[in-house]
Amino acid sequence: MRLGLHYWNFSTPADPAELAPTLAETARICEQAGVSAFSVMDHYFQMEFSTSAEEPMLEAYTTLGYLAAVTERMTLGVLVTGVMYRYPGLLAKIVTTLDVLSGGRARLGIGASWYEREQHALGVPVVPVKERFERLEETLRICRQMWSDDNGRFDGRHYQLAETLNVPAPLSRPHPPIMIGGGGEKRTLRLVARYADSCNLFGNSAAEVAHKLDVLREHCAAEGRDYRTIEKTVLVTRPPLADVDTFVAEAAEYAALGVTEVQTMPDRHPVEFARQLAEQRVVQRLADLT
Repeated sequence: MRLGLHYWNFSTPADPAELAPTLAETARICEQAGVSAFSVMDHYFQMEFSTSAEEPMLEAYTTLGYLAAVTERMTLGVLVTGVMYRYPGLLAKIVTTLDVLSGGRARLGIGASWYEREQHALGVPVVPVKERFERLEETLRICRQMWSDDNGRFDGRHYQLAETLNVPAPLSRPHPPIMIGGGGEKRTLRLVARYADSCNLFGNSAAEVAHKLDVLREHCAAEGRDYRTIEKTVLVTRPPLADVDTFVAEAAEYAALGVTEVQTMPDRHPVEFARQLAEQRVVQRLADLT
């Protein structure tokens, strides 16, 4: 079992001038401790159900580009990119750039966007849910085409590209891994079976994750996809440092379901959080799970 850090809160430290060094130090400590992946949210306002929309938020891919220069091994990605926030061809180019500059460490995390306040505020088109999922599928197809040898046209219902030229190509082979986030059983998990290298589920309980994986297995059978080729990851909401034994026990339940990566979120100053992860050997204890 691997551990990923999901850096979702930019309110600590309070001084914006300290955000960059705090991010860098947190990432360095995590990497030294063996954390395998570092992710950020794709939001422009902080989520209202977590705290106030007026709290600080950094743009995701600029942040990851900065982190690419101060890390060497961790996978870098967004958990997850909102499909409406960038034109698909430009998204493929952005992730390609991150992959090249990080030495092949980019991961495309993507899902249907949902936070309408920031979309209305910043002029992002707000479309019905059905159309968002249509656009999500076309975006996945466009990214895969741009990461292939096919430089030709793409003609979809919502997006038309005259060329899908993408030079330089990503360093990752065959392409940056595609992670689809969400547990929607009719559409999201079907798209995972059809297009993704990994899924990301919300870790409310092992029973719920087991159910979602059973649904994914059914979609894989319908799509002719080998279920075993999809990596299963879970975002765990339980703070690991409050009770490390309980956190590891919960991760063990996910490991028994075939989950190979859990993500955790800082619940205190991020540098302190990273140091305590290292001191309490959380990564090593997860690595021992089978």
